[in-house]
Amino acid sequence: MSIPSEKLDYIEKDLGLVSPQKLTIFNDQKFKTESGAGLGPIDIAYETYGNLNEKRDNVILIAHHLTADAHVAGKHTVDNESSGWWDTLIGPNKVIDTNQYYVICINVLGSCYGTTGPASINPETGREYGTDFPVITIGDMVRLQKAFLKELEINELYAVIGGSMGGMQALKWAVEYPEFVQKVVPIGTPGRLKAQSIAYNQIGIEAIKNDPAWQNGHYYNTGSQPKKGMALARKIGMITFRSPQSFQERFGREELDSKEFYTLDNQFEINNYLDYHGDKFIDRFDANSFIYLTKAMDLYDLGRGYESFNAALNRIKAEVLIITISSDQLFPPEETLEVVEGLNEVGGNVEYQVINSDFGHDAFLVEFDKLKPLIGKFLYN
Repeated sequence: MSIPSEKLDYIEKDLGLVSPQKLTIFNDQKFKTESGAGLGPIDIAYETYGNLNEKRDNVILIAHHLTADAHVAGKHTVDNESSGWWDTLIGPNKVIDTNQYYVICINVLGSCYGTTGPASINPETGREYGTDFPVITIGDMVRLQKAFLKELEINELYAVIGGSMGGMQALKWAVEYPEFVQKVVPIGTPGRLKAQSIAYNQIGIEAIKNDPAWQNGHYYNTGSQPKKGMALARKIGMITFRSPQSFQERFGREELDSKEFYTLDNQFEINNYLDYHGDKFIDRFDANSFIYLTKAMDLYDLGRGYESFNAALNRIKAEVLIITISSDQLFPPEETLEVVEGLNEVGGNVEYQVINSDFGHDAFLVEFDKLKPLIGKFLYN
């Protein structure tokens, strides 16, 4: 694919109104997870933007991060205050140009935004799965996406792009289906989780499990949910998503006007910020989904099932643009460099770029002006 050099000077346009979609697959047979469990039928929530060309080879898959959904661009209604979470990057004449590409975002297996997950009804019991839902992996997410694309008669991907857990999916696509995808762009993503990231995840998971209202994951329809545990898990996450610099610059030691200084209560603006995001998270995400998807990241290791980590990377035929973030505490640049160095050792086609940002891991959701030229140059070369 090619695009005029003056492309970046074109006037970008918003997608406008878009519609969420749903497809049910594995009606007659079970989807087998890596753990050996069977699931079916499986609902898949997704959104598409642009048009599929005659060759059906202009597809870009956007893989989302842990707490996101398939609504990556556009608006669902005219009353929406905000657009999809990557709307700045996707649309007519934007860097991921819907005049040229057919863009798909699929809500992952185990989520709570329309695709089958712990809060879905188990057809064998007529009740929500809860913790009867099988443990899933990043590989399971990708294999379900592959099955979904087969239903749409799509047999190749021009690119897979994603940040954080989305980047894990992108790399897994490249390893598992080397003939299927031409380019991958993982952003702020390692090739396997290291001890500190797993430790962060443990604290978040235990915050929920230690809330008596969790009820071993079977809290649905009980009138009680693990709200305190969820709020604490989110606060822990927020600390890892941003950098010390960004927190200090935004909040410093600014105090709340409504609080006394000598108090055991939270009296600083940073406390108020964490409380706000913790409370907001309770209303928009399912506690079991958080646990399952977090555990899927813990289990993620590109080398698992292969002779070595580099043996897995040696399977990759796609062009790879790896973008890391200078201030990322959750997945520091050195963890991403393991993939870069491994691909170089096996002769892979890899480009490495660093975004200098004080926003930490969340830079892939904030630093659009820095992402645009990197992604644009890579896609259109």
